[in-house]
Amino acid sequence: MRGKVVVITGATSGIGRIAAEALAAQGARIILVARDPRRAERTLQRLREVAPQSAHRAHIADLSSLGDTKHVGEAIAAQEPRIDVLINNAGNIFARRALTADGLERTFALNHMSYFVLTHGLRDRLLAASPARIVNTASGAHRGNSLDFDDLQMERNYRAYTAYGRSKLANILFTRELARRLAGTGVTANCLHPGFVATGLGQRDGGFFGIMVRLSMVFAGKPERGAKTIVHLAALPEAAAATGGYFADCREVHPSRAAQDDAAARRLWEESLRLGRL
Repeated sequence: MRGKVVVITGATSGIGRIAAEALAAQGARIILVARDPRRAERTLQRLREVAPQSAHRAHIADLSSLGDTKHVGEAIAAQEPRIDVLINNAGNIFARRALTADGLERTFALNHMSYFVLTHGLRDRLLAASPARIVNTASGAHRGNSLDFDDLQMERNYRAYTAYGRSKLANILFTRELARRLAGTGVTANCLHPGFVATGLGQRDGGFFGIMVRLSMVFAGKPERGAKTIVHLAALPEAAAATGGYFADCREVHPSRAAQDDAAARRLWEESLRLGRL
């Protein structure tokens, strides 16, 4: 990874932070996209300790906002002539339904639309670096879910775990369609299930939901497990030819039947273009 440029979201904690440190240690220059400036600065300090020879950089954006996501994509594209790896990793789960300023349900906005919009904004820089890689953090939580295209924003019967599972299904469908559209360009796209590992997901929520999430983390595995698969897809030579795949524990596995629905993948792509005003 020496000399490679890696853009990563959700890298100030959990599997994203560990993956960023591992890639920096291999010689990559890390470009963080973070919501909290203080946490971003702490992560940068750690990266500089791991790899002081690289000019790591942070951009601040709320990735649940279409405007912020487009702006940060434009800012990174203006500064970086080439991007070797894009890791879409930011995400969360929310106890209560709420809309963003764009009128999108915030789980869908953060967990899916940020992947779609940021990738769209950095596409030319990835093509310029070909061969390049895109890695999307999905989840086994997609299983048992299907997309309701008549209610993508979950106006009816919102449930936190259903909203999260559907957003992770969207990650896999997006990856499949993205890989299809990038075929022959030298840019690959894969996604992964990090496993049930300790993260910051949902832990800022108050009340019973937040308590249950924090208790569940007691039984979660170490985040290094999920980070290992991110690094595998981002850096290892044996993953260079893979595209359109869903991985767990550094090997390709089958997602649910709904996650293999190419018609749904194409429809989600068109809906995402419309919702993102792209």
